[in-house]
Formats: sequence, C-alpha cells, structure tokens
Amino acid sequence: MATDNKGITVRKMDNFSEWYTQVIQKADLADYSSVSGCIIFKPSSYAMWEKIKDVVDAKLKASGVQNAYFPLFIPEKLLQKEAAHLEGFSPEVAWVTIAGNTPLDERLAVRPTSETIMYESYAKWIRSYHDLPLRLNQWNNVVRWEFKHPVPFLRSREFLWNEGHTCFATKKEAEAEIKEIIAIYDDVCKNILALPTLIGRKSAGEKFAGADYTISLELLMPNGRAIQGPDAHHDGQNFAKAFDITFTDQKGKKQYVWQNTWAITTRMIGVLLAIHGDDKGAVLPPFLAPLQVVIVPILFEKNKKEILKHVTAVKEQLHQKGVTVYVDDREQYSPGWKFNEWEVKGIPIRIEIGPKDVEKNQAMIVRRDTAEKQPVAMDSVGKEVRFLMDMMQQSMYKNAQELLEKNIVRVETLADAEKQLGKGKLIFAPWCESAGCETKFKEKTGAKSLNSPLEQPSIKKGQICFACKEKATVWFYFGKSY
Repeated sequence: MATDNKGITVRKMDNFSEWYTQVIQKADLADYSSVSGCIIFKPSSYAMWEKIKDVVDAKLKASGVQNAYFPLFIPEKLLQKEAAHLEGFSPEVAWVTIAGNTPLDERLAVRPTSETIMYESYAKWIRSYHDLPLRLNQWNNVVRWEFKHPVPFLRSREFLWNEGHTCFATKKEAEAEIKEIIAIYDDVCKNILALPTLIGRKSAGEKFAGADYTISLELLMPNGRAIQGPDAHHDGQNFAKAFDITFTDQKGKKQYVWQNTWAITTRMIGVLLAIHGDDKGAVLPPFLAPLQVVIVPILFEKNKKEILKHVTAVKEQLHQKGVTVYVDDREQYSPGWKFNEWEVKGIPIRIEIGPKDVEKNQAMIVRRDTAEKQPVAMDSVGKEVRFLMDMMQQSMYKNAQELLEKNIVRVETLADAEKQLGKGKLIFAPWCESAGCETKFKEKTGAKSLNSPLEQPSIKKGQICFACKEKATVWFYFGKSY
C-alpha cells in the first residue's frame, strides 16, 4: 500500500497542471498506459467510481429505470442514420477495419455513445403504447479520439459512464424525466462529491449532437477553467424518425416516440480531486471516500500489546457506526511517514493512538481538510467521527460553493468580459444566442458558452448583447474550459 512519500512538491495555485499530475500519481489513483490518452484506474479511484455508480444506480432503479447492455461495436450504416449525430461525433470515432488478417466488409465504430446501436433494437421492441415508457440504462466504457492533450480523468480517450436512453409516448413525460434525472445528478454532486454546480441549458452550438436541447451541470476548476459535469439531453423525435421508432397510440394512430439520453462520467473523479485538493495532496469527501478513517498506532515494544488492544476497540466502534477503517500497523515505516502518506491520499479522518493516549483513555483525531487535531474519549470515538464526517462533508461543499460564487462576474460589455476572463473568472452576461456571435466570441477570447440558468434574471427593456450589440434574449454563463 505504500507509495512515493516525497509528498507534493508544487503549490496548487502556482502550477495547477503539475500539482494535479503529482496528486493522481502520489495518491495512487491512476497510472498511464501504453495507449496515449487511456489511463489505468487504480483500486482507490475505481472504488470512488463504484461509489458514484452505486448511488446513481440505486436512484435510477428507484425511479423505474432498468439496466441493460448493448454491443461495443457499431456498424457504420447505423452511425450514419442520424446526420447531425454523425457529424457531431465523426472526428472522435475510432474504427475497426480488420479482424485478424481479414478486412471487414463494413467498418465498425468503437462505441463513442450508444444511440445508434440501441435504437435499432428499440424500433423492433416498441409496437404500441403498452410498450412505453421504455427506460434503459447501461454502465459501460466509450472511446472518443478527437483531442490532442488528454488529462487523466478530466479528458481521456476511453472513459467510464452511465448512459440512459429512454422513450415516452409524449413530450411532457420525456421532459419531466429530464428534470428528474438532473435532480439525481445534482443530489450526487452536492451530497456525495461535495460539489456545487451551475445547472442550465446549453446553447444550440454546444448541445448534444442530435438533441433538441441539453441541460448540463457545469463546474469551475481552481485554475479558472470551466468543465462540464453530468448532463441530460431531450432528443425530441429526431432519433425516432431516423430509426423509425414508432408506436400505436390509444386511438390506433401511429406516432413517433419522444426520447431522452443522459450521463455521468469518471470525469467527476478528476473534478473533485482538482476542486477539493490542497498543497498536501488529495482531500476526499467523507461520503465518497472508499476508506474514511485510518488508525495509526504509535507503537513501542513495552506497551505495544496494550496500544493494539485500544486500536481494536476503536476499530470496532467505527465498524458499528458504518465507517470504513484501516489500521496502519506497518512497523517498517515511522508514524510521520504514515501521516504524510495518508494526507497525500486524502483520507478524511486520521486517528492516532499512542502510549499517552492509552494512559488518558483517549484517541487523537485529525481532520484532513482543516488539519484540526483533538483528543476524544475512547468510548466516544465512533460518535465523534460520524459527527466530524458530517461537518467535513458540509464544510467541503461550502468552500467549493464560495470558490464558485466569488469567481462568477456579471458583465455587460465585451471589454469587461475580456478583462474578467483574463483574470480566470466565469462571466455571466446578457446574450443574443446567435451562433455567429458565439463563434466570433470564442475565436476572439478562447472562451465558450457554458449554459443558461433555468431560472433567469429578467432582461431589461432595450438590453443589448454583451458581445455583438444585438438585442439580448437570455443571460448566459461563459468561460474558458476543458
């Protein structure tokens, strides 16, 4: 379990990129593979993904969604069926063209997303309104190959996610599900990952390829760059018409279904590491951390047995409180070495038990996020740790929320927008929603549209677009992003 114990050698705000690279390696979270842009999820990071997956999966099943699995390979003819979808993904697709020494008759896409392979089946399965709603989800991997500078977790050529694909008889039902799914993702971000988000509607140019509209959760990284988190897409009847997914309604009339797609990905691991981490390394939210408490015994030969007896008692208390705990009784490392290792890994709570603690019938408890250290009576350790975990979870969310709020600046002119973007801020501005305006602004500043809050500030009479001086129609977030 031991890792490089030199610690993090750069400050987070001095060199975020180097800091992030050191954290994911020294915290034993990921490793690079021989395939450029594809990382190895080590047990600690994969356990985080399993926690996210388990929580989301339980919520989806409670809402009536079922899990399924569809093939990794997609015939080219299927990918071509929805033109806007293909255009959006064609630069990212990896193709299989040969099997062994035999060229394939038709290219097979390595799944960039599963709409096309799934909807071929949906068209066969759905016949009448009795077959609706159809709400399937799959947990899988996808491959997208378009970018030149992959960043572990944040932008990798292969990543893990869930992808929900649902069909309804009416638009109203489909749009109601979008709200439900966004609420699930928002709850997980807030209460498991301790991450605040900006929830809103993407622009026409940034929505999912083939969707009518996309609702996204956007986050702010410590280096001032925005990054998109979970999202949900209302696809209208676009795919239904391309794949002829129809049903006979209660009046005997043929209708196209209304569809949604939605996802959360392993990107969220990188986001939470970046936002919560500090100059010592990772800081994991207690409700996400696979390992919540580490106990470090301060051992001396003459009282070793007595100390370990107290350690066992504390461990049992924690187990009874549902806390995951590890006893680091490795004798080849000093206590200070162990303290540093667990700090780098971001374990929420450290408990130290030495001879003086045994004498006083106490344990020393240390919070990872604040480094606050306090003695606690031995029989109260379990209760106090649960309390501190709750406090730490709330505090981490509050700190992240304050970081987000203080870095959003309201602007109404292009000059002010450029100034604030130069300072690493997100801007909130009145916008005309023109695709041409959006493109010119991105070319000029390197910033792109993020989303527009679902609850809008009012647009003043005569309000003009901050970027092009045309009539403003909506308030929108913009920022430089990953």
